[in-house]
Formats: sequence, C-alpha cells, structure tokens
Amino acid sequence: MKGSLLFKMVFILPVLIFADYLLMVLLGCATCLFGFGKDFYCGDYCLIGKIILFLSAVFFIYIIYPDVKALIKNKKNATTTES
Repeated sequence: MKGSLLFKMVFILPVLIFADYLLMVLLGCATCLFGFGKDFYCGDYCLIGKIILFLSAVFFIYIIYPDVKALIKNKKNATTTES
C-alpha cells in the first residue's frame, strides 16, 4: 500500500508534470505558427495553462485518493494493547 503511493509520487507525478509541460510547449509552438499575437500569450494561453494544470492536479488526486484513504483507514483501526 505504501509502496503504491510512493510509486505514484515518485514516478507518476513527474510524468504528469512533464506531459503538461510538453502539451504547453506544443500549444505555444502551434499558436506561434498560426500567428497569434502577444495578447494571446498574456491572456488565453495563461488561462489554458491554468486549466490544464488544474485538470492534472484533479487527475493525480483521483489516482492517489484510494491509497491515502486506505492508509488513513488502516491507522484508525489499530489494535490496543492491554495492561
């Protein structure tokens, strides 16, 4: 259980961030190719970047939620020691 959460934090999160980076680079190159002006990069491009980053964060939370829930549930049901 902890191994799965650690794997997701160490490998999945960086891959997800790198995919966001590549997506924004491709979007920036495409918009430059099509001749969008400086106003696009100050407004719409930043908004698209924030939306993509938000969706990635929601997706990552969706991925790790079962592991975190199981980890918290496991700690709540600990056995007590008798004196």
